[in-house]
Amino acid sequence: MTVPVRGRGSGGSPKAFSVRTTAGGFGAVALLICGGGLMVRIAWEGMLRHPAAVVPVAALAAAGALLLYLRRTRRRPRGGPGPLSEAVQELFEPPQEPGGSPGPEFRPLHDDGMERTAVLPEPEPVLEPLPEPVLEQWEPAEPEEEAQDHDALDADGFEDAIAALCERDGCSDVQVVGGAGDLGADVIATAPDGRRLVVQCKYYGPDNKVGSQDLQRFGGTCYAVHEAEIAVCVTTSAYTTPALEYAEQCAILCVDGEALADWNDGTAPPPWC
Repeated sequence: MTVPVRGRGSGGSPKAFSVRTTAGGFGAVALLICGGGLMVRIAWEGMLRHPAAVVPVAALAAAGALLLYLRRTRRRPRGGPGPLSEAVQELFEPPQEPGGSPGPEFRPLHDDGMERTAVLPEPEPVLEPLPEPVLEQWEPAEPEEEAQDHDALDADGFEDAIAALCERDGCSDVQVVGGAGDLGADVIATAPDGRRLVVQCKYYGPDNKVGSQDLQRFGGTCYAVHEAEIAVCVTTSAYTTPALEYAEQCAILCVDGEALADWNDGTAPPPWC
C-alpha cells in the first residue's frame, strides 16, 4: 500500500492533501489539452481553406517561442553566462582537476575547428668550430760548413748522399737498397707525413741525360713492386723531353742536377713537399 507523502508549506508545516484541488488541477490540464487540440484543428482547417494565412500563423508561433525563450533567460542571475557562452567555454577551456596544476593550453590553430597543441621548435645545437689543422711547413735547412759535392762521388756514394738528404729533411726508416736486383729502387724511406718514399738515383755525367726508357723501367716497378706513394728520380745531369712527359703521366717527381744542388744547400724544399 502506497502512502502519499505530504508536502510542506513555506513555513515548514505539512500541507494537507485536498481532493478538490487535485481534481481541479487534472480538469484544468484536460481543458488545456482539449482546447489546444481544438485550436490546432481550427488553425489547420483555416490554413487549408486560406493558404495565405500560413504566414501570420507562423509569425505568431515564432513570436510565442521567442517570448518563452526570453522569459526563460530572465530567470538566470544577472551577469551569469548564457548557454551559448557556457558551451564555448567548455569547448576551448577544458575543466581542470581540483588541486592539480593547469594542463597545457589548447588553442585552435586551424580553420577546421580542431584543437592543436602549440609545439615550440627545439633550439638548434651550438656547434663549436673545429680546430684548424696544423700543416707542417718546410723550413730551409741550416747551411752546413761544407756542402756535399755530388760530382766527386761514385754511384754508391751518390745513393748514400741522397739517403742522408732524406734523413736530414725528416724522413724515417731510410734504407739504401740499390745494387744488383734492386728493381729500380735505390733508397726507400718514410716521408714526414707517413707516405712511403721510393727514390731512384741516376749518377750521370753532364752530357748523359736520363731518357724515357730509364723512367719507364722505374715506373713499372716503383708502384707495383715497391708500393711507392711518392716516386722520385734524382740525377746529377738532366732529363730528355720524352722522359719528362712520361714522368708527368706516371706522377714521378724528377730532380735534375740544378734542383739537387738547391736541395742540398737547403735553399729549396725536398721533392715530396
